[in-house]
Amino acid sequence: METAFDYLTIACFVGLVIVYFYLSKHEIRTLMHLMISAAAFAIANQLGNAGLTLFAAILMIAGVAYAALVVQKGY
Repeated sequence: METAFDYLTIACFVGLVIVYFYLSKHEIRTLMHLMISAAAFAIANQLGNAGLTLFAAILMIAGVAYAALVVQKGY
């Protein structure tokens, strides 16, 4: 772990785990939707490490927004 994006994406992954176990209904469908956010965080980490900070930040915000939408709507 060398960059700030490494720490930010790990924090986002931990947040997804907490959301899944404490705020969702533990359904496979919810897990699949949260995996989309997890993939967005992984891609954002790679983009951030490559120096594309703007795209990485946009992708991380989109991942957080999608995860919040999934939890709010109860998918």
